[in-house]
Amino acid sequence: MDFRHLGRSGLIVSRIAYGNWLTHDASRGEETERACVRAALDAGITTFDTADVYADTRAEESLGRALKGVRREGLEICTKVFAPAGPGRNDLGLSRKHIRESIDNSLRRLGTDHVDLYQAHRFDPSTPLEETMEAFADVVHAGKAHYIGVSEWTAEQIRRGAALARELRIPLISSQPQYSALWRVPEAEVIPACQELGIGQLVWSPLAQGVLTGKYEPGGRWPEGSRATSENDGSELLGGWLKDDVLRRVAGLRPVADGLGLTLAQLALAWVLARPGVVTAVIGASRPEQITDNAKAADVTLDEETVARIDAALAPVATTDPAETAKSSPGSPDWRLA
Repeated sequence: MDFRHLGRSGLIVSRIAYGNWLTHDASRGEETERACVRAALDAGITTFDTADVYADTRAEESLGRALKGVRREGLEICTKVFAPAGPGRNDLGLSRKHIRESIDNSLRRLGTDHVDLYQAHRFDPSTPLEETMEAFADVVHAGKAHYIGVSEWTAEQIRRGAALARELRIPLISSQPQYSALWRVPEAEVIPACQELGIGQLVWSPLAQGVLTGKYEPGGRWPEGSRATSENDGSELLGGWLKDDVLRRVAGLRPVADGLGLTLAQLALAWVLARPGVVTAVIGASRPEQITDNAKAADVTLDEETVARIDAALAPVATTDPAETAKSSPGSPDWRLA
């Protein structure tokens, strides 16, 4: 496993992170979570990403139990706040009330006294940004989080947040956008702004909801038990990617992967890890073997010719418009998914 500093901070994270949004759902259960966490640790992964909203708060509890007994100082645990975590009017957003209450609840569920990275899951236009950043400062100064980050914020929102973070002397070090060879939305504005500000990218869905693994073939025949057939993660979440043109282009990359001795998933992960500003790719799994195989991408370096071949193959079907920031997948604006 390779490791890098996250942004211009001193925090070192694994190039592949384990994210448990996908792993912990009603159809898989906690035993799968434990097996996937063990596989992640065995692969050298030390960075674990979750959120209070995943599985209606159960994902944090599950991850906490799976990591119990592991040396805490050897881990980087990341969670998020914003989405509804209860039925009340103040159980969502980035108000001082919600942030201060949510961090305590997340720590209780995770079974730790601090998280390494606490992230704003989305931007909250209904709360003054000054209030949000001051509340994050309270969390950091109380020792409940070492660093803060954002997820799916626009470049302009990141710039404003970073300016306030500097005034408050708190470390805003990460951005967590969706990013893959099919979803290149952050490239135009978010990543350049973050590079200027010293903010690293901790990207989610680097495999485009599994499409870049090649398991979905043209013709609409989806593997049984895949995300496209799941009641929890149905095909509507895959949006415009389950189209024959997209799937044919992905399948066309198989000779490239075979020539390098890689799976299509490893090729896609190596591509995103080679992009400017990207520090870590967050992967999920429904089986521990997927974690083991995909983690190997951290040690792969693609040459310029291979990157160019991937770009040329997928560019006609890739989404690049920065106006799509904060949309979780093509055709699906549901912020709760990331």
